[in-house]
Amino acid sequence: MKNQRNQLLLLLLPFLTSILFIQTQLTSAVDFIFNGFDSSNISLYGNSTIESRILTLTNDSTFSIGRALYPSRIRTKEPNSSFVLPFSTSFIFAMAPYEGRLPGHGLVFLFVPHEGIQGASSAQNLGLFNFTNMNPSSHIFGVEFDVFENEEFRDINDNHVGIDVNSLISLSSYEAGYWGNDNSFERVRLNNGRNYQVWIDYDNSIVNVTMAPVGIERPSRPLLSVSLNLSEVFEDEMYVGFTASTGALVQSHKILGWSFSNTNFSISEGLITTGLPSFELPGTPIYRTRGFIAGMVVGGLSLVIICSVIAFLFIRRNRRIRKEREGMEDWELEYWPHRLNYQEIDLATKNFSEENVIGIGGNGKVYKGVFPGGLEVAVKRISHQSSEGVREFLAEISSLGRLKHRNLVGLRGWCKKEKGSLILVYDYMENGSLDKRIFESDDESKFLNFEERIKVLKQVASGVLYLHEEWEAKVLHRDIKSSNVLLDKEMNARLSDFGLARMHDHDKVAGTTQVVGTIGYIAPEIVASGRASTKTDVFGYGVLVLEVICGRRPNEEGKPPLVDWLWELLRKGELISAVDERLISRENLDVEEVDRVLNLGLLCAHPDPNARPTMRQVVKLFDGKVEVDETEGDDMDVYLLEKMKNREFWAMYPQIYNSGSDSHPSFEDIRKGLSTSMPLSWSNSVLEGR
Repeated sequence: MKNQRNQLLLLLLPFLTSILFIQTQLTSAVDFIFNGFDSSNISLYGNSTIESRILTLTNDSTFSIGRALYPSRIRTKEPNSSFVLPFSTSFIFAMAPYEGRLPGHGLVFLFVPHEGIQGASSAQNLGLFNFTNMNPSSHIFGVEFDVFENEEFRDINDNHVGIDVNSLISLSSYEAGYWGNDNSFERVRLNNGRNYQVWIDYDNSIVNVTMAPVGIERPSRPLLSVSLNLSEVFEDEMYVGFTASTGALVQSHKILGWSFSNTNFSISEGLITTGLPSFELPGTPIYRTRGFIAGMVVGGLSLVIICSVIAFLFIRRNRRIRKEREGMEDWELEYWPHRLNYQEIDLATKNFSEENVIGIGGNGKVYKGVFPGGLEVAVKRISHQSSEGVREFLAEISSLGRLKHRNLVGLRGWCKKEKGSLILVYDYMENGSLDKRIFESDDESKFLNFEERIKVLKQVASGVLYLHEEWEAKVLHRDIKSSNVLLDKEMNARLSDFGLARMHDHDKVAGTTQVVGTIGYIAPEIVASGRASTKTDVFGYGVLVLEVICGRRPNEEGKPPLVDWLWELLRKGELISAVDERLISRENLDVEEVDRVLNLGLLCAHPDPNARPTMRQVVKLFDGKVEVDETEGDDMDVYLLEKMKNREFWAMYPQIYNSGSDSHPSFEDIRKGLSTSMPLSWSNSVLEGR
């Protein structure tokens, strides 16, 4: 009897296994279709509501977010596997404009790992992300229907469909529309209030997105078809639904029906597409327009005058409304860097708490801030009352906002609080400014050795070279100094503070004649003419080199100016004695290398701008690759010698140069000559005679 039961179980085992497998598949699959919504089949967040069984994500509230999600998580991967389950979804949506108001922004179908609205901003962020959390740890997939062109997200236009993975920079996007049966492309306008149906399918790592006006049969050719492995994006279970936002521009985002399935790719056929309400705005009959009535009353000539006046007032009113709604002035529209929300900055800096102050400048304080997600930033707040501060603010966003180089501090964004502060947000530099590391730090662990100082000087030179020659326009920094060199987490140097910077074409001369900069770093020709050039930046860089190697500020009370002091030491043949005593006590320095760097600093800080090297030559000198027209050598001493052979250069030192001789002294003779006749300071007679 027992053997008979065992044989029966063996016969039934395959059948039971099949039942169990089918049951597992059923519990993994999700199928639903909603021809109308109620609170039992959708979870609402933010401004989303249900009106007459229509899911309404946003209304006419500005800078708002609405989100709606299927109430429970759905399984997106097979159990104990990275295989992403296929899915097919379809929905009917409308973006309903409000009469007399500019429409915006967009709508997103999304998969998210969490309920509610977390880490999302309104306006161009679509209620999906904020500017700090677009990274792989977000685990967000979306299909956006966007009606605003945002340069920072590389949008193709102001009416497009895009596939987003952990970012609002779409992996693929296309102008909104659909392909007809004759393979012609029909464009549609997303926010005209018309009802559109969307189909999104994912199978075998292919995402297909198709759309068409409601009532048109599903096009055979998708609008977007992208190969995409979602196994790294999806968690085992995800929430699915919709999100939308408004900014200064508003419209109502509506979902009229929705289907979803892991197994049935034809489930969308059950959506009701007839008898749906329309949200398109009615046109105004011509007999009701003011122009028609005025024309009937006052006649042809009056009609022309009145229409002209109406057109003028209408254009001016629209400009005023646009500026009021966007809260932006003309200069703000000109510059592209991301405009940040004041509330986000206020929260990041703990209401600009004094405990977060990391620096104080001439026009305001600098605060450390931490945005959601742990992003650390430096926040400079400038007084709106200071004319100098406003000029500095505009210079920063118009120059640094578009400059991108590893040795320049990055500008993350800006904010202008009405009748309040002007705010700039930068990358946070963990190791502070160079001057504090050299002059104010007693911590042995923070001491910069000679090799680290050379690395910093090379990196600053690379950044200045980019400003002078490698960007689309020539940029004069005009305030190169140790307090404007910041050190990041890896001790890489980044040049900061572009409040005095000026841009002009590479083939043009700077027009400004205002004397600006910091005493001790200002080139002598600036005092005479007020006109800055790349050579005046080279002078400031030369002073920086000497300051870093000597561990002494350019101007210290009771001591001669740093540059004059070094010329005196060079005259005495004691230049090496100027090196920072802390370097000498801690390291076995290469005297020749130190001498080369100090000579480079003095050459950059030469009183004659024509004697100074370019920043490209400085970079090559650091790399041991000198390419000067009149020299074939690759040694800095050769470069110095060739410079000194120039009669105009040498005429500044008549005790050395023999005007009656056609021959030039040897390098050793020059070195000996320099030790007896190098001037202690730059006299007015020398400057006037140059």
